[in-house]
Amino acid sequence: MEFLSDEQAAVYGRFIGAPTQEQLERFFLFDDADRERVGRRRQEATALGFAVQLGTVRFLGTFLDDPVDVP
Repeated sequence: MEFLSDEQAAVYGRFIGAPTQEQLERFFLFDDADRERVGRRRQEATALGFAVQLGTVRFLGTFLDDPVDVP
């Protein structure tokens, strides 16, 4: 059963343009628990990558095929 239109399916799981300020605040602004989770990563680069993936999966509802394909 298809639940996405062809148009929706074409953009699912992709960033289409830069997120708005409201979207950034809703999906990429982390609370204390999120920051603690991110802080458990051993290296700064790993923590940054984890934070980007966390915001991405919240925003898109899925992970990117290529994790470096972010705006």
